[in-house]
Amino acid sequence: MDLPDPQWQQYVALKWNDLNPELKEKFTSLLEIDDVFKFALNLTNQNELDFLQSVSIGHLVEKDPEEAAKSRERGNSSFKAKHYKAAALHYSQGICLAPQSSEQLCLCYANRSAALYHLQSYQECLGDINKALDSDYPTHLSHKLLDRRSLCLNHLAGRENKSGADGSPASKKNESAAGGGLGFGTCVKVSAEHSAEKGRHLLAGEYVAAGEVILVDRPYSCVLIPGKRGGQGVFGMEQRCCHWCLAETLSPVQCEGCSYSRYCSAACQRAAWEEHHRWECPLGADLIAMGVVAHLALRVTLKAGLANIQEARRPIEQKNLNPNSDSYRSVFHLLHHITQHSAALRFLCAVTIATLCRKLSQGVSLPESWRIRELSSSEEGGAEGNSELWEVGSAALRHMLQLRCNAQAITSLLDTGAETSLVQSTQEVRVATAIFPTLSLLNHSCNPNTSLVFSTGTTADLCGPDESADIGEGLPEVKREARGVTVTVRAARPIKPQQEILHCYGPHSSRMVTQERQSLLQEQYYFLCQCEACSLQEGQQQWSGTRGGRNESGLLCYKCKGALKKNCDNRGDFTCSLPTCGHCMRSAEVSNDLQEVRDVLEKAVELMEREMPEKALQLLKRTKSASGLMLGETHPLQGELADATARAYASMGDWKNAAAHLEQSVAATGSQFGEDSIELGRQLFKLAQLHFNRSVDSTTDVERVTEAAARRSKRLIVCCSSPYPSGTRGPALSVIPKARRIFYLHCGPQCPELQELKAMEECLQAYTCR
Repeated sequence: MDLPDPQWQQYVALKWNDLNPELKEKFTSLLEIDDVFKFALNLTNQNELDFLQSVSIGHLVEKDPEEAAKSRERGNSSFKAKHYKAAALHYSQGICLAPQSSEQLCLCYANRSAALYHLQSYQECLGDINKALDSDYPTHLSHKLLDRRSLCLNHLAGRENKSGADGSPASKKNESAAGGGLGFGTCVKVSAEHSAEKGRHLLAGEYVAAGEVILVDRPYSCVLIPGKRGGQGVFGMEQRCCHWCLAETLSPVQCEGCSYSRYCSAACQRAAWEEHHRWECPLGADLIAMGVVAHLALRVTLKAGLANIQEARRPIEQKNLNPNSDSYRSVFHLLHHITQHSAALRFLCAVTIATLCRKLSQGVSLPESWRIRELSSSEEGGAEGNSELWEVGSAALRHMLQLRCNAQAITSLLDTGAETSLVQSTQEVRVATAIFPTLSLLNHSCNPNTSLVFSTGTTADLCGPDESADIGEGLPEVKREARGVTVTVRAARPIKPQQEILHCYGPHSSRMVTQERQSLLQEQYYFLCQCEACSLQEGQQQWSGTRGGRNESGLLCYKCKGALKKNCDNRGDFTCSLPTCGHCMRSAEVSNDLQEVRDVLEKAVELMEREMPEKALQLLKRTKSASGLMLGETHPLQGELADATARAYASMGDWKNAAAHLEQSVAATGSQFGEDSIELGRQLFKLAQLHFNRSVDSTTDVERVTEAAARRSKRLIVCCSSPYPSGTRGPALSVIPKARRIFYLHCGPQCPELQELKAMEECLQAYTCR
């Protein structure tokens, strides 16, 4: 749960501690959300607004020409170092910081166009050139922009001739995230049910095959997660992604009112403005200071509007609540667990929302239908005297409490490698926090029978030449329709009729032992998990030593290399499973040794980011064993070490050794996550790329594959002059089908990785037939 700024939390905690004992007791006894909000609203005054303003200073989002100039200078430094992606992001930050019609604005546009040109983003480059020229760019420098525009038009004309030779458009409209024509909501094989024990949940009415789409859902609303402020070289997701559809963008369209919000297109900007940003923009840094959950709770309320809130407040039986017919009503009736939250947490949430509502009543032009008038400090019974305010505030508080148990993290694979690196390095990161009307119906399992894939971005389509604008005569302009975020849920394995559809809330049986999972779930979601994975006997669960020839702990005794098993006592120490040895290791000692390995991994990755793979490789080789601790082939860290070693070799162009070590990582990943896991699929995908590099030694042969990689905005490892002889295509052709099967299972037929795997396979097969 992304709580408010620590300063605000401390302020509210002191307010709670200083509260009159009678008032504290009264608040603790309140279990209706309306009563809790009214109580908090009557406790808040100008003091809270003043303190919020002091906290918000650390999150300023106003236009600032001096900061814009600093961002442009950082962009220039990155550009000189040929780090064009970083340069584009710095220039974009400058554009967002620069006031309208300022000199810095046109300079940043011009500089960003140069970075985008080197990144071969010619369409976006043309847009920046036109914006710079329209913003009074210095006349004596305009010839550079005009020359760059001619080059872009030539490149785009070449692309059009190449891709449109058969008369088809160069870019086709993106297909539905669901595939197979399923609209938003559940498929016909799934029904929403209700019971006292499970609440609202989903059941399979018919047999559901593995890989089949179960449901497709859009978030009712979502909020992008900001990164740490103040970093000069580190870009948070709020600087990389569109604040509406969450797509990564290097050329965002800035908000004219603040320096924070940015969008991948004018369509996304308009959609966000109409739904919420026209009211949020004046609040500026206050929403960042109050945290993602409070921000999302307020955004849901703003989107719903007073009429929908009043309609949702009318009683309705849960069993008659259709999640597809009224998405806000479905969100409104999600469980809020007010009786489970501590009094202190309820007080923090209530005071936070009450302060934001008072802020809204002062100087924010809300819709007339809301009729929220400003409260005077002397007004008696302030909450009761303004029914619209407490209805809106009560709904926002309800959503803030709901989000502790119903918020869904939207994740994405972020390319974290250096731009000059030959090797793609990705990391799964949280992009945003969302609330989904239908996805929220899925109950938890530590070994779920579903797989989730998030889709972000906009739907692109082409207009005819007569509708093109500012990019050259005869060339089509890409029009973008704001689409936003979707989640597609597929069956990860066959689901029988009347079997419940289950989703993992975070703690997964492949990553945590039972006790740790149950503790985390009890703390955040207020239930003791008794799913199939948790119901196994402790002696049959992970860390039990060996079972079926498999080392469950993944750790080896450094004396005899036998499997270490975790003891069942409270101390959790480790003992060698071989009776002839019986060597013991303290749990704290094992934890320290594992942390040393993690530290080495972090240093090695840092060295590779600094383009020092040789030193990284030396460090990794020295870490074969750490302080007497031996990692078995199935231990997750063994997989990470092997993956990092493969990356180091690949960075040096040694594809053979890179592939050998990545195969070790594949084995460890499959052992930990399972043979059908998306984690294994990603490792197999990288292994296919490495084998492909060993197999093909011609730029012409890899051209189509490189284009497939470019279409999904990822780098492909490509060696155009392999030091290894041809005829080694067998390994690549054997790995590709395994990776393809997993991606098809989890991501569906339109998955970009599938298209790239197909291009690699066709290239290798054609090469073999020569």
